[in-house]
Amino acid sequence: MTTGNSPTTQTRRPDRAALVIAAFLAALAGLIFWDSSRLAKIASYSGIGPATIPFVIAGGLLFLSAWTVLAALRADFPVRERQEVAPVVWIVGGLAAQMLLLKPLGFSIATGLLFAATAAAFGKRKLWISIPLGIALCLGVWLIFSGLLQLSLPAGPLEHLFW
Repeated sequence: MTTGNSPTTQTRRPDRAALVIAAFLAALAGLIFWDSSRLAKIASYSGIGPATIPFVIAGGLLFLSAWTVLAALRADFPVRERQEVAPVVWIVGGLAAQMLLLKPLGFSIATGLLFAATAAAFGKRKLWISIPLGIALCLGVWLIFSGLLQLSLPAGPLEHLFW
C-alpha cells in the first residue's frame, strides 16, 4: 500500500489550457448557433432546412466543450512538454511574409519564402539552400497549375519569364 505523495495519489490542479480550449469550443458553438438561427427562419417544405446541419455541428461542439471541461477538472490530460516558441515564430512569420508578398512578388517567390521559413522551423537553417529550392519547387507548382490546369495563381516577375 502506498502512502504519502506518490504520483498515483497526488492530485493535480485543473488543466487551464484545456479549460481555455473548452471555452473556445463553447464560444464557437454559440457563434454557430447564433448565425444559423437566422437560417432557421427560412421556410422549407420539410422539417430539415439549411440550418439543420449547422445546429448539429454546434451541438457537437457544445458536447466536446463539456467533455473537455470534465476532463480538465479531473486532470485526465497527460502532462505536456514545454512548447518551443521559435519554430512557431518561424512558421507564422513565413505565413505572414507569404500573405504580404503574394501580390507584389508572385506565387513562386512568396511561397518559396514560406517553404524556407518552415524548413528553418524544422531545423534546416541553411536559408541560402532552402530559399532557392523552395522557389524552384513553387515555380514548378505554379507552372503545373497555370499551364496544365489553367488555374489562376498570382504571377510575379519570375512567373512572367515563363508566361
